[in-house]
Amino acid sequence: MRVAIVGPESTGKTTLAQGLAAHLQTNWVPEFARQYLEELGRDYVQADLVTIAKGQLQTEDKKSQDASRYLICDTNLLVIKIWSEYKYGAMDPWIEDRMLERSYDLYLLTACDVPWEYDEQRENPLDRKILFERYLDFLKHRDLPFHVLAGNREERLKAALQIISDL
Repeated sequence: MRVAIVGPESTGKTTLAQGLAAHLQTNWVPEFARQYLEELGRDYVQADLVTIAKGQLQTEDKKSQDASRYLICDTNLLVIKIWSEYKYGAMDPWIEDRMLERSYDLYLLTACDVPWEYDEQRENPLDRKILFERYLDFLKHRDLPFHVLAGNREERLKAALQIISDL
């Protein structure tokens, strides 16, 4: 079962992914963009998003090989799509095609009801609600299986575990 955790920056995706993986005793797929951007040595441009998407998929495929019953993905190509369209007004067709080819059993959309926390790779503290609505619209219009998670980290983890156990 593939679970994709999606949502605006600084909404607890990584914390949730790590917590779910620990409770479910399985692998979690980290956000490839973090490592890529740390090593880039320059500001990223739109073309870098294809490289990031490829790295994300490769990491996901590798981690899935020895995952238990669940694979927890801290982001997926939907996050890259939403960000690319927001920041650049467009998305590379390669990303769109790969995104539509890959399926997930569950999307967990993290709400922006937690305080934004600074780190060097975050760049958008003010538009998280706008971005959240874009995720919500996409998931609804594609009729994808999703749940919105809100509250503190313990409440989100508890809700996510319940949702997964109910599937």
